[in-house]
Amino acid sequence: MKRIFLLLLIGSYLGFGPSATARPLAARPTYFELKVYHLKTARQVAVVDSFLQHQYVPQLHAAGVGTVGVFKAIGNDTAVDKRIYVFTPFASLSQWEKLRQTTAPKLLAAGGSFENAPYNNPAYGRLETIFLKAFDEMTALTAPKLTAPKAERVYELRSYEGASEKIFRNKMQMFNAGGEIKLFNRLGFNGIFYGEVLFGAKMPNLMYMTSFANKADREAHWKAFGADPEWKRLSALPEYQNNVSHIDITFLQPANYSDL
Repeated sequence: MKRIFLLLLIGSYLGFGPSATARPLAARPTYFELKVYHLKTARQVAVVDSFLQHQYVPQLHAAGVGTVGVFKAIGNDTAVDKRIYVFTPFASLSQWEKLRQTTAPKLLAAGGSFENAPYNNPAYGRLETIFLKAFDEMTALTAPKLTAPKAERVYELRSYEGASEKIFRNKMQMFNAGGEIKLFNRLGFNGIFYGEVLFGAKMPNLMYMTSFANKADREAHWKAFGADPEWKRLSALPEYQNNVSHIDITFLQPANYSDL
């Protein structure tokens, strides 16, 4: 009963539920869960990597989630905070809730070095979860059109923070109605998702991920973006000034078992 109430409460906040105006199914946005494993040692990286490849991702596939992205931060080998990112799209909140109910017991029952790690030698440092709602301009996950080997690809995850809710929503409008996503698409940025963070540590903020064949390809795309007349026009509009207070950029590479 508590779970049903929670879903109704969240659904009401997100714009659907008993009191919400119904929208056609095709127009309903996708929701994204982004898990970030913070790791301290190479052993933890290996344990989490094995768990994701052999247990977690197969369980999600079996539960009907066809695409799960797993990424490692470039430079993990020498970083103090080594990170593995797990990106999962959901067609609805009910799908997310059902998956939590059905997969968690199976993963616990399967055991292994991840689930059975002792308190004084844990499998990871901390687990961060970010939950997002897809933008209106791009309501679903889009797989990248890349032919380069996964080991050469560069995925760029960006987070844009706003100084206030009002200013943050102005930046969201710039992406949607303003045409920023359309510009990314025209220039071939291979955008995977664009979303509003509903639950996370850096709100109010939006996040999006683009993908490139390699680092040189990434640099060439951003150079073209900065020089594009449409971007110069859009970024000069008075209504879109000072709508980002902080930017975080993370470069990622997909795991060899990632679906993206």
